[in-house]
Amino acid sequence: MAIREIRVFGDPVLRTVCDPVTTIDDGVRAHVQDLLDTVDMEGRAGLASTQIGHTLRAFSLNIDGEISYILNPEIIALEGEPVLTGEGCLSVPDLWFEVPRYPRATVRGIDLDGEPVEISGEGLMAQALQHECDHLDGKLYLSRLDRETRGEAMRQIRSSSWF
Repeated sequence: MAIREIRVFGDPVLRTVCDPVTTIDDGVRAHVQDLLDTVDMEGRAGLASTQIGHTLRAFSLNIDGEISYILNPEIIALEGEPVLTGEGCLSVPDLWFEVPRYPRATVRGIDLDGEPVEISGEGLMAQALQHECDHLDGKLYLSRLDRETRGEAMRQIRSSSWF
């Protein structure tokens, strides 16, 4: 359908807890296509609905060249001990911080046919699953930073050209 503009830090939609998809209709199908089209670019690992201004519980992924999506994702398993992992976000351009993430994650949801879907993985996949579910819960990765690092992030945001 279309590549959508990415909403950036300060946009209230990014703090919105997303509503579950209850009916799969043409509007939901179009929204998923927008998520897929918008994530299908170099350097994009995932994209949540809020990042393109919607509040449906859905996200798309672009991991190792594989483009996918999931509706109504819920984390059902986090494995291992959290480790600091370098992370950025399309909605907080040009910033990169070490964020505690579990090394393995599993998410369960549905596809556009209403069929159950389960996605699990390690490394970048695990990180993306956690990051995108956070977005759908109205959280940015900055909220996972320790107080001092979050303060530094806020200083960088206030001095950025995009803010």
